[in-house]
Amino acid sequence: MTTLLIKHADILVTMDDHRREIPDGGLFIRDGFIEQVGPTAELPGQADETLDLKGHILLPGLINTHHHFYQTLTRAVPAAQDANLFNWLKTLYPIWGRMQPEDIRISTQTALAELALSGCTAASDHLYIFPNGARLDDEIEAAAQVGLRLHASRGSMSLGESKGGLPPDAVVEEESAILRDSQRLIEQYHDPMPGSMVQVVLAPCSPFSVTPELMRQSAALARQYGVHLHTHLAETQDEEAFCIQKFGHRPVAYMDSLGWVGQDVWFAHSVYVNQAEMALYARTGCGVAHCPTSNMRLASGIMPLVEMLQSGVKVGLGVDGSASNDGSHLLGEVRQAMLASRVRAGLMGASLSGEAAPPLLTARQALEVATRGSAAVLGRGDLGSLEPGKCGDFFALDLRRLDYAGALHDPVAAVVFCAPLRADYTVVGGKFVVKAGELVTLALPQLIESHNRAARRLVSEL
Repeated sequence: MTTLLIKHADILVTMDDHRREIPDGGLFIRDGFIEQVGPTAELPGQADETLDLKGHILLPGLINTHHHFYQTLTRAVPAAQDANLFNWLKTLYPIWGRMQPEDIRISTQTALAELALSGCTAASDHLYIFPNGARLDDEIEAAAQVGLRLHASRGSMSLGESKGGLPPDAVVEEESAILRDSQRLIEQYHDPMPGSMVQVVLAPCSPFSVTPELMRQSAALARQYGVHLHTHLAETQDEEAFCIQKFGHRPVAYMDSLGWVGQDVWFAHSVYVNQAEMALYARTGCGVAHCPTSNMRLASGIMPLVEMLQSGVKVGLGVDGSASNDGSHLLGEVRQAMLASRVRAGLMGASLSGEAAPPLLTARQALEVATRGSAAVLGRGDLGSLEPGKCGDFFALDLRRLDYAGALHDPVAAVVFCAPLRADYTVVGGKFVVKAGELVTLALPQLIESHNRAARRLVSEL
């Protein structure tokens, strides 16, 4: 049995049901789970390891609900810098098709290192392209070395250009092979228990890259094993036009017709949804991964976050692909979510003062989306808040930095309003991943060198 005592945090943000914020707060963690949380004076005085967080704010670990780790290899590719989603994909598919298994491993560790340094403790990744013998196993094995919790999504593409889809035929798979591999991965890696480090998700890529039959069969397989389902949905107007033309439905109605709704389903983006579609999400328990930076980078639009929350929809946060965000800073994404929501509010009348003006998303609401909200989207009742029985997952930031000077009237809000900073500490299940601002599970200089070498090789082969 191992114990960890965290004491004297200037403010501890619990995100519990009462949203307590505890001055001079701390945690007592035993074997990876929180046993006590409260003022330092009420906690045990000793543990196997003790960390004094005087001068710091302590928050629940942020949870990333949508990412594409492999895309760290293709950030800022010149030919894709100024394209919308469909044109961006058409530019990058051939590059991604040259990836090797080692590229998957390197990019996974790069993305997870970035996430850990931004306060993230759990991440869902959507890997849907498997060229040259690459497997989801490569990602799972690489992630284990970093130390963050992983929801590994077995993505898939089966609808190539020759059959009316968007991706080239060279990067799609046979559906029977997809389903066999999906079953293998669930049986080999999925751990449904509280505190699990790896869970498997089935994630056909998008309406424009898979067939209705693969969507149905993936759902049946996932429900047979009790794992979650994930896909991109309602991201762009191009996608909406594709669904109407090919399937006779808007994207959300198309998912409903396939049985792709329920507590076990979450969608990435959902930018183009109306009130009735949001009501369907809320009624059936569908979750949404909000990816504001990607939506802005690709000119997709602004997801109606406040309206979603008001409708009772489960919403979590995602950084999306590192080639449509060009970064993996989850705390930065919290800030972007707040700011993008306020831009949308301004377009809807918030720039005109009055009682009828739409409400502005607050800093605390944005943090809640990235913690409690993300945990709900992933179906993780053991994550998302700091309270007894939950996993010992948290991060801490030093409030004495220049960046927070003049903002300590409200340290919790300062974390979101001020420039997003690196975490000083990131802890997963009571184990340090980031300590004193440094990643402790990997040697970053060597990783960066390997990553840049792989990225140069992929793009130079154009």
